[in-house]
Amino acid sequence: MRPDAPLPGQTGSFTLPDRLRHTPAATYPFAHWMLENVLEPPACDALVDWNPGESAIAGDVGGRRETRNAFRVFVDPAVRARDARLDRMATLLDSDPMRQTFEAICGSPLDEAALRLELCLDTDGFWLEPHTDIGAKKLTLLISLSRGEDAQQWGTDLMTPQGESVARASGVFNSGVLFIPSDKTWHGFVQRPIRGTRRTLIVNFVDKNWRAVHELAFGPRMVRA
Repeated sequence: MRPDAPLPGQTGSFTLPDRLRHTPAATYPFAHWMLENVLEPPACDALVDWNPGESAIAGDVGGRRETRNAFRVFVDPAVRARDARLDRMATLLDSDPMRQTFEAICGSPLDEAALRLELCLDTDGFWLEPHTDIGAKKLTLLISLSRGEDAQQWGTDLMTPQGESVARASGVFNSGVLFIPSDKTWHGFVQRPIRGTRRTLIVNFVDKNWRAVHELAFGPRMVRA
C-alpha cells in the first residue's frame, strides 16, 4: 500500500504532507504552523472512539502532565495491532515522505528520531504551565479532537517566556499546531472552562535519548548504516 493510499472501503488520501507544504509559517511568538484537516477521517473516528477508561481523564494536574505518568495512554504497538485505523495513522506519520516533508519545511533532522503518539483526555480544572518541550523532542504537533461545547476555544496557548498567552491555536476538530521545540517555544493551557472532555493527540518525534521506549509507536528508531 502506498503511504497515501485509501483504506479499503474509504475514499481520499493522507494530505498532511501537501497541506504542510502550502501552509506558511507564522513567526510570533515563535515559528509555528496552524493546520486544518490534519488526519484522515478513519483515524479521527478511531481516536474519538477510543475509551481508555476513567483513569486516563485528567483534571487539575498541577500544570504538568508528568504528575499522572502512570495513567497516560499512547498509540503503542499493542494499540496499533488492535486497530488498523490507528496502525495506518502511525505508519503514515512515520513514513519517509512525511519525515522528509517535516525536515524540508520545518528544518529539523528526523533521521534518528522515533515517533511518539499520546492521546490526552482533559476535563474541567485542567491547566498546563508554560513549558518549551526542549530536550529529546525534535518536533511537536498538537491535534485537537474535541467536539464538546466551546471546544473550538480549547486550543493550546502560545506564550512569551514570561508565560503570557499571546496566541491560541484553534480547537476546531482535526486542526493542529506544529512547531520545532526550542528555548523560545513557550506554550501551555490557560485554565478555562471545559464542558465535557478535551481530546488531543500529541505527535512527537524524539531522539535516541528518550528513555520511555514503551511510549513509542514503533520502538526506537533503527538507522541503516
